[in-house]
Amino acid sequence: MKAMSDRLPSGLRLALGALGFSLTVGCTSTGAQPSSAAFSFALIGDTPYGSAAEHRLTTMLREIDDDPSVRFVLHAGDLKGGGEPCTDELLRRRLELMQEVSGALVYTPGDNDWTDCHRAAAGRFHPLERLAALRRLAFADPTRSMGKRPLPLRSQAEAESHGEFVENALFVHERVMFLTIHVVGSRNALAPWHGIDPSDDAEVARRDRSAAFEARQAANLSWLEAAFGSAQRSGVIAVVVLMHANPRFDLPPGHPHRAGFEAVIQALRRLSLRFGRPVLLAHGDGHLFLVDRPLASGSPPVRNLLRVQSWGEPLSGWSRIDVDPAQAGVFEIGTGARSPVGH
Repeated sequence: MKAMSDRLPSGLRLALGALGFSLTVGCTSTGAQPSSAAFSFALIGDTPYGSAAEHRLTTMLREIDDDPSVRFVLHAGDLKGGGEPCTDELLRRRLELMQEVSGALVYTPGDNDWTDCHRAAAGRFHPLERLAALRRLAFADPTRSMGKRPLPLRSQAEAESHGEFVENALFVHERVMFLTIHVVGSRNALAPWHGIDPSDDAEVARRDRSAAFEARQAANLSWLEAAFGSAQRSGVIAVVVLMHANPRFDLPPGHPHRAGFEAVIQALRRLSLRFGRPVLLAHGDGHLFLVDRPLASGSPPVRNLLRVQSWGEPLSGWSRIDVDPAQAGVFEIGTGARSPVGH
């Protein structure tokens, strides 16, 4: 894997501003925008599930390393199975595996990594205690990605508000902005924590679960607004949003399994329309490779938003995404048939 994707165009500066940060891309003396080179990145997610899958992940990361055009890896969350114990020991081991990638790896949390830890098979942990542990172990330095040649990141930890959300990050490569938001499966953590509280209910939620959802939702929406606002004002030519959950575009508004994602869906709709340039939503959670334009038939249609869902266990393959700033659509996504690693 070729080194650092932090080789930004001359004149690009990142600094915190009123919305959490501001981004300015400097222009040449003639007023033209700086040129950008084509590159590729890898998308993985929902892996490894179980000790046998650890070897598959190692093999997959080596395969990615062997592709000289891939600049970095995005992991869309779930570094453990839902039935595995949510112990510090297990989390450390999985994070150490991801650190072995020769370049950089950017990770966003999945539901198995904290909110599903209330389950009996996962150890009946309090999910918010496990979220705190995950932040301590995976995001001890929110200014750097994982990997042997880490990327410098901007984190929401630096923003004027929502500073506890160290996992929400941003970087720019070749005038393409990449940002992560903490949106997970299990209905975006609205599923009741029955493992530790049988009385918890979807209609009458535990106070701590409800408050945590509201705080995380506010942080995610603020981060999206700030990032797209900076992208709009700058020379950024495209935006990639990485999160874990499949937000259930397939379900109608008002469906209970979509409720936890509705605000994010509407923000992506509004911000993509305003941005007017290519937007790629990359996520996991569904475990099957999928590419579509989920908001293209809406009113108004959002034709510049492309969605890709990663492979997931037991098909722990990876998807190569080519980025060519010279092409109108910017993103070209393979079929996903890049040899998903066998069971």
